[in-house]
Amino acid sequence: MSDMSDRSGRPVILVLSGPNLNLLGQREPGVYGRQTLDDHVAAMRQAADAAGFDLEHLQANAEGDLIDAIQVARGRCAAIVINPGAFTHYAWGLHDALAMFDGPVVELHISNPNARESWRHTSVVSPVATGTIAGFGGHGYALAVEAVRRLLADGRAAPGT
Repeated sequence: MSDMSDRSGRPVILVLSGPNLNLLGQREPGVYGRQTLDDHVAAMRQAADAAGFDLEHLQANAEGDLIDAIQVARGRCAAIVINPGAFTHYAWGLHDALAMFDGPVVELHISNPNARESWRHTSVVSPVATGTIAGFGGHGYALAVEAVRRLLADGRAAPGT
């Protein structure tokens, strides 16, 4: 078993969901759809399983909880997929923690922040992410698994590699 896998020997993708994402399905369904976070994670888990990954998920409304999870993932998880929610725009602590993670980091957004209010156009996560998936609704979760699969197969990890 490698350092980047769980007891099953499969690589682990850590999925992090930021503040208020626990209210998906209720919160602004015109923007975020009617699917719940559990629906998205279940679809992502199915895609991860089919691609040969195990998936761990954490939703937190506190930045520190997400930072702690990123730190614990170092040397243990093969990749991180993060939908930072509102933390996208100002959580430099997330930026710094993600910068210290050696595997691929996929930034994920259900909506397209660049097509919304101007304050949403800045991401402090993007500079330390390998790539960003945005605006594809719930389909973005399966796209993120596929992106991780391809990045790992190509030997890419950090931004610019």
